[in-house]
Amino acid sequence: MDLDALAAARADDWQRLDALTRQRRLDGRETDELIERYQSAASDLSTVKTTAGSTALGERLSILLARARLRFTGVPENPLRQFTRFWLVSLPAALYRVRWITLAVAVATVVVAGLFASWVLSDPRVIANLGSEAELKQLADEGFAAYYSEHPAASFAGSVWANNAWIAAQCIAFGIVGVWVPWVLLQNAQNLGVTAGIMLHFDEADTFFLYIAPHGLLELTCVFVAAAAGLRIFWAWIAPGPRGRGAALAAEARALFTIAIGLVFWLFVSGLIEGFVTPQPWPWAVKIGIGALALAAFLFTMLVLGRRAAKAGETGDLAEFDSGERRIVAG
Repeated sequence: MDLDALAAARADDWQRLDALTRQRRLDGRETDELIERYQSAASDLSTVKTTAGSTALGERLSILLARARLRFTGVPENPLRQFTRFWLVSLPAALYRVRWITLAVAVATVVVAGLFASWVLSDPRVIANLGSEAELKQLADEGFAAYYSEHPAASFAGSVWANNAWIAAQCIAFGIVGVWVPWVLLQNAQNLGVTAGIMLHFDEADTFFLYIAPHGLLELTCVFVAAAAGLRIFWAWIAPGPRGRGAALAAEARALFTIAIGLVFWLFVSGLIEGFVTPQPWPWAVKIGIGALALAAFLFTMLVLGRRAAKAGETGDLAEFDSGERRIVAG
């Protein structure tokens, strides 16, 4: 094939395509023309590649077609805009949708933890099975408080953050199986209740609550939210409503896994408080106040920004174009 002859014959068509791609606005007729000329130029490029291989003409055509394709397929959204939308719209909307389940999970955890603590306090045999009197007294008098300062603050905060983020991600990812979330919550409530029972047994209730409060306000809330998201995904599989089971599960999983990403940040904040604030010799009012402010920021995101996003019809799911085609259902 004579590439020079092809270039001369198609020059006007390619120039017109280039002009359309550079035009700021296109009306309906011009859009149709853009697509038609794009298809024609794509055929020309195929011919050039097939007969002549890699050539300068083929490279120019490839660049021209790439620019033209962006006009009718769209360009990726600005990363800064995506970041802002995630924190101000998508994440708050997803959090808002699980607010009542989060409250139910929190109440259930407190009740179960209270039952375990009462069991430990009411039956001396339970205390005896947990360890010797000397070991438990050492834990209550020194060990519990020392846990927060026996390691360097940075490494301690990092390990706590990684562990909690992993637990939160598991609650959401494995929520569909139905039993994983209740099991995690039961273990968490049991550990909390048994530890509280030991501390109360040795009259160290103030130590327990003062050391738990600064970071625990946000940390436990994040765990409750992750559990609520996992339970909601499970319920979408059990009761999909008018949607197909697969479509309902996919939509809920996409929307609520947003929470797993967001909780990575909030648990990082909790880890920083646990590593750098809880062990400090500051007044407890200051340390608990810092934890309360962090929780208030989280609840503002969930309840205020979330309510606003929900009113605008947001669920935390991907945009319709990104989430793929939808099946029309009745109802």
